[in-house]
Amino acid sequence: MNGKQRALAILNGEEADRVSLFPLLMCIPARQAGMTYREYASNGSSLAKAQLMTAEKFNIDAITACSDAFRIAADLGGEIVYHDETPPHIQNPIISNRQDLQRLSRFDVSDSRMRCADRAKAVREMVEAEGDCRLVLGWVDFPFAEACSCCGITEFMFMLVEEPDFAHDILNFLTDIVIDFALFQLEQGAAMIGCGDAAASLISPRMFTQFALPYEQRVVKAIHEKGGLVKTHICGNTSGTMEHIVKNGSDLFNVDHMVDLDAAINVYCGAGKAVKGNVNPVDILQSTPDKIYAQAKKCVDQAQGKKYILSAGCDIPPDTSDENMAAFCAAAGA
Repeated sequence: MNGKQRALAILNGEEADRVSLFPLLMCIPARQAGMTYREYASNGSSLAKAQLMTAEKFNIDAITACSDAFRIAADLGGEIVYHDETPPHIQNPIISNRQDLQRLSRFDVSDSRMRCADRAKAVREMVEAEGDCRLVLGWVDFPFAEACSCCGITEFMFMLVEEPDFAHDILNFLTDIVIDFALFQLEQGAAMIGCGDAAASLISPRMFTQFALPYEQRVVKAIHEKGGLVKTHICGNTSGTMEHIVKNGSDLFNVDHMVDLDAAINVYCGAGKAVKGNVNPVDILQSTPDKIYAQAKKCVDQAQGKKYILSAGCDIPPDTSDENMAAFCAAAGA
């Protein structure tokens, strides 16, 4: 089996030759390719080159066009600031009041001047290079995470309580753009879209069902209707929210190391979905190869017979040694 066949077999509940190896990697590929993070995050061709090089080196089954959470915010007019060693950020919020929202409009994500189009370029180049042998993912952030990027995370959290109607207006506006962005990446050949909603781990289950879940469901439904698969990635402690998260309808759910893997398997696999995780990425950076292998192998053994894919709980730190990374990968039989 090649990587794509292996990952799809597990997602479909079919027998595979081994556990699929499918970590989210943002920072390590830039380091492996000897490029600054500025180059990796601002040039789709560089991102594709770095992802492909890293996947080949460690025999990884799936690659993702992910470098940052600010493509849409930047294309809406936010000032994106790039760094040589770390992911970029948006300098100032672009939505603080209703007047700010009214000044914004839905844009053409395929316009070559857009940061969204640059990510789609990375998807296309990865598909052209290895789309037959590795699962290629596009990437968007779910509307709740996008709202936090556009408003500032603290400011948007206050809106949930003080101006809930305004918060919903922002989320509705952003949902249409997120869908446009996801579908454009599908058009470039992505088999799956990874969807991040890290900020949603910070809110209560009640708020999640009110302000995050309905918009996640709209995005997932739109991707499925176009024939794409969906991965939900919500890092952080989602132990109390998993029973709601699973209702967004995604095919695959990544869980962070703070979540009990058995509990996650019960929720996600119990609903017929696949789960991946949840080795602590800091351990992969700081521990010894033997301990890393043992921790990853424990996850594999816990999930035996389930729709499970090996991954860290979140992005693996860039200073992780090749020896530690190889030990993690070896637990999948790679």
